[in-house]
Amino acid sequence: MDSVDCVVVGAGAVGLAAARALAMAGREVVILERERAIGTATSARNSEVIHAGLYYPPGSLKARLCVRGRELLYAYCAARHVAHRRCGKLVVACTPQEVPALQALQARAQANGVDDLQWLEAAAVQALEPALAAHAALRSPSTGIVDSHGLMQALWADAEAAGATLVLRTPLAQAHRDGDGLVLRTGGADPMSLRCRTLVNAAGLQACQVAAMVLGTDSPWVPRPHYAKG
Repeated sequence: MDSVDCVVVGAGAVGLAAARALAMAGREVVILERERAIGTATSARNSEVIHAGLYYPPGSLKARLCVRGRELLYAYCAARHVAHRRCGKLVVACTPQEVPALQALQARAQANGVDDLQWLEAAAVQALEPALAAHAALRSPSTGIVDSHGLMQALWADAEAAGATLVLRTPLAQAHRDGDGLVLRTGGADPMSLRCRTLVNAAGLQACQVAAMVLGTDSPWVPRPHYAKG
């Protein structure tokens, strides 16, 4: 049985970013991807928005990591020439009755550390976007867009340059704990067994299934899949 330091399950944006960080820290990394190319599942079906951090509960991990992560992402895209644009966005109140909700959103964003929001009255909104009819709006200059496929290609190039190995068409079929590590069995046309010390579960829609393999289906630490809008 082959042994490897770290195995990352899933070659989407999160898995590639984790593999990059581990490999650049000097760890031995193998990425298992069930599809025939990187980033063809969940990571290929998103809005490609770089969020500013407006909406999340203050103090939550989402709020803290979104604000910090957006600047890290802008800097990375600029350094690696990944197509992106800090285009900003408007969150609008169409009627006076919607203004309190917009004010509450502004307060939440400020509590999250989003310090560049601009309050626009109707005339300013109209000047910025003549086709938009709104009573008021919040302008978020830090919201942007990114080429997610270009981002994943850059992440994989960095990981590969640091010594990471990518194995395509190789789903994870079994996993169980063994002493201080884990024993993995892959599926696909060429099954193999691997022993690893660290496992990163970045399996997208299969993440719950992978977690259950390792921890057991009755574990309270296994997230439960559910339908969600957006």
